[in-house]
Order: sequence, then C-alpha cells, then structure tokens
Amino acid sequence: MYKSYDDAISILTSQGKFCINLGLERILNILELLGNPQDELNCVHVAGTNGKGSVCSIIARVLQDAGYNVGLYTSPHIYDYTERIKINYNDISEEDFSKYFYEINNTANKNNINLTEFEILTAMMFKYFADNNVDIVVLETGLGGRFDATNVIKKNLCSIITHIDLDHTDRLGSTKSQIAFEKAGIIKKDCPVFTSEGYEEIKDKADECNSLFTIVPPCEDVSNLSLKGTCQVENLSLALAAVRFLFPNISEELIQESLKKVKNPCRFQICRDDLIVDASHNPNGSLALRESLDFYYPDRERCFVFGCLRTKDYKKMMQILFSQDDEVYFYHFSHKDSCTIDELQKTSPVKSKIFSSLDELPSDKLKIVCGSFYMINEVVPRFLLQVHPKD
Repeated sequence: MYKSYDDAISILTSQGKFCINLGLERILNILELLGNPQDELNCVHVAGTNGKGSVCSIIARVLQDAGYNVGLYTSPHIYDYTERIKINYNDISEEDFSKYFYEINNTANKNNINLTEFEILTAMMFKYFADNNVDIVVLETGLGGRFDATNVIKKNLCSIITHIDLDHTDRLGSTKSQIAFEKAGIIKKDCPVFTSEGYEEIKDKADECNSLFTIVPPCEDVSNLSLKGTCQVENLSLALAAVRFLFPNISEELIQESLKKVKNPCRFQICRDDLIVDASHNPNGSLALRESLDFYYPDRERCFVFGCLRTKDYKKMMQILFSQDDEVYFYHFSHKDSCTIDELQKTSPVKSKIFSSLDELPSDKLKIVCGSFYMINEVVPRFLLQVHPKD
C-alpha cells in the first residue's frame, strides 16, 4: 500500500533533496535499476534559457492533435508537482505520482543512491511514460543541458535550443558562449538540432555529432497561437520547424487549429482585462515582458507585483521593468531564497509598497504579477490561471 501524495511531497521537498547537484551518474544508476525505461522512448529534447516551456507546449499540442500519445515533461510547476508530468495534456494523477515516487525513492534508498528532487522526478517521468507506452516525449531540460538529469537519453528525434542568455551563471558559466556550450550538450549523434541563434559552440557540437544543424529565423505568423507575447514568434518558429521536419505528413490546417489550444501558464498570460501573469524570472525574461507590455498596452498605466529569488539579478530586472510612472508592490514569498522586502526596496529604481492582496490594488491600472515562478501560487488564485483545481 503506497503512502499518500502529501507524504510523497513532504519527502520530495525535504532539505536533503531540494538542491541542485548536476551530473548524470546518480540518475543513470537509478534508471539502470528500473530497467532503463528512457531507452524505450522517442524524445524531442529542448534546452535554452528562455522559451523552453512554450516550445514544448506547442509541439506537444500539435502532436497530440495529430493522433500521437504524447508525454510532456516541464518544470517548474505552479501549484502542484503533478503539473510537471503530463500525457496528452493530462497531469499525472496523485495516486500514480505517489506510486512512482515511492518505487523510485525506496529503490534509491536501498541502493544508497542519493537523488535530488529533480532526479527523482525525472526518473519517475521516464518510468511513467514508458509504462504508458507514449509515442513521443517532449522533454524540457531542468538546468543547462550537458549534465542535466534529462540528458541520459542516448538518442533523440531532435534537439531544440531556444534563446540563450545569462542565467544560472554560477553553474553554467559567466558568458553566453559558455552557457551555449552547456546547452549544446543535449545534441546527439546523427540527430538534427534546431536553434534560433548561431552560437559557434552549438554548431561545433552539431558537427562533432554529424547532426543536421538548422538556424530557424523568427518568421511564423502567431495570429492563431493562444500564447501571447512578442517572444512567441521565435518560440513558434522553432517548434514548427521541428514538427514539419520530423512529421511532414501533419497538415498545415491541423497545425493552425492546434495552435489555438496551446496552454502554458504564466508566460504573458492575460488572466482578465486588468491582470497579466508572467514568471519572467531573469533579466532576459523581464525584457521580453517589458517589450510585450509596450506592444500590447502602450497607453495603460501599470501596477507591478514583484518578487524574486536573490540568486537572480533582481536589480537589473527591476531597472528593465519599472518606470517612474509605475506603481510597484513587492512581495516576499516562502522560498528559502526569496528576496526580502528590504532587499528589493534598497535596490529598486522606484518607490514601492508592500503587497497584501490583488483586491487591494488600484482598479484602474493594468496589474502585472512577475519576477518568479515560485511566488505565483501565493499571489494569484488558481482559477484565474485556469489550472485544474485539486480534487
């Protein structure tokens, strides 16, 4: 008899597992004990600094509508860990989550394999998808690429590398070229790679692997795409370049109908006429948010609710986002690395207030909740994001 979902989450989020420890040895060891389920799967592997989730969601929606049984693995979640593992857009059930968690956690403990949270989730995902005979897995890296736990697959249908910028510089390198080298680690021998930028590190890795290398220009018409934001032109172009190359029999009519149904919460998500939620958790994401606000709402007065991890360049993010005419509220959320109100106020380019409730914000202004995925579930009610309610 498996323990409850809540017990599984309690163990999964314990201090010993909630850490980043890049490397493939531990995940390879546990997957070997599970029969290497990853070897049974056909994967589209996606890495990059920003845009990974949108690209993955677009591809998964099109392939599902084309009749494939599609597994989708993304991170982080907004409200529940079950959001990270989906088959045909349906979250893994809490019962199945608990079943796979305890199987893998107990196996790891018996064999003295000290897995991180992300490694456990990744092993669960591979086993769950293999057991459910998915046709294609759309696989988002967690951090980097070369030593990310998802990079245990030996072969893939293709690799996709989205926009690259400075983020996680303490682990991936302090320059874009160094980060590109890490992302390029997902490229596999004789498997095509699609990217939006011409980094030499990506091209060199593709040449080394004898992989078809394609730079995709941002040229797609996004008028049918349900996801909003100026950055979606680039994301959609990458996603459809891969789909059309791998699945040339999928009709353009089906593709365009599928784009209307893509879901990817908290990426310039217009929840109501006066509320936008955008995780925008690094300077590049903040710039994309600012550009989208200027494009879609050039004349609206703005009110920001902002919270951020202190591991991010939050000073630069605020400089990009805020102007003197904006009303700004700061929020200190429950993550251990959340910036305090004092830390934010000391570096803010504008005066600010402390956030307490969406209902207390000015009704006549466009409200934007942004800065971190980890704060959204404490600020925005679930129904506004149209995320499935807990049973």
